[in-house]
Amino acid sequence: MIPLGNLPESVRVVEVGPRDGLQNEPEHVPTDVKVAFIEALAEGGLRWIEVGSFVRPDRVPQMADTVEVFRRLKPRQDVTYLALVPNLRGLERAAACGVRAVAVFTAATDAFAQANIGTTVEGSLRTFREVVATAREAGMLVRGYVSVAWWCPYSGRADPRRVREVVLELLEIGCADVGVADTVGAATPREVQELLELLLRDVPADRVGVHFHDTRGTALANVLASLQMGIATVDASAGGLGGCPFAPGALGNVSTEDVVYMLEGMGVRTGVDLERLCAASRLLEAHLGRRLPSRYLQAGPPRQLT
Repeated sequence: MIPLGNLPESVRVVEVGPRDGLQNEPEHVPTDVKVAFIEALAEGGLRWIEVGSFVRPDRVPQMADTVEVFRRLKPRQDVTYLALVPNLRGLERAAACGVRAVAVFTAATDAFAQANIGTTVEGSLRTFREVVATAREAGMLVRGYVSVAWWCPYSGRADPRRVREVVLELLEIGCADVGVADTVGAATPREVQELLELLLRDVPADRVGVHFHDTRGTALANVLASLQMGIATVDASAGGLGGCPFAPGALGNVSTEDVVYMLEGMGVRTGVDLERLCAASRLLEAHLGRRLPSRYLQAGPPRQLT
């Protein structure tokens, strides 16, 4: 048997399909479809769900109805609904509709930060210091994100030392945990473990999450490589939806179905009902009129041929 190391007993799956998955869809997805999708994900056992983002509608038109989506969602004591906020104005809008958990997002390179949020990395961190403080005073939980933590579409390979600096600053200003993102889907398992090894010298594993795109087919391998380093928070997107408007060529996020199938098959608990999860993704497939890229969604459970 190939040694896999000491994997976590359980993993927190953060479902990003309603936000990171849908934000790149060219055709408008109606609010009622989004709400039904999110409710189905919650029924499937997902306890952390990114619902949307309070950004300028002209920047990400698909997220223009985030306020209405939050207003229509059924309150659930056991589900944390999150929203991305870029600044204090976004935080105020989130608070006004009862959001209790938010995420702030910067990058490992100035080039990507400029393209994505219109400022430098340092500029974003200055903004987030006030945003995070205000959110925490209001009793909100705050997650942080570092985009292009391995490769940047504008600057090439990200400097791991710079990633470490940004992660440490996000934690210092009050983020509960920080997700490092392979936004363009270019990292390999060795690169993933090299960066995590550097981060884990200073940061407990339970305060680091990972976010992988599957552009080059390495996302599941990168998830496993992260678990081998002790990471137990993994972002994933139902159906493998996704992309990034500011990362040319980036394809979908790692599929939630594929992650859950792999982890449960290795004895790592996720708390997710795989068939209910697939039902949620098929609901969205029916609206979009195309098959989603999740391999498990398309293949289904193993069957014996007769």
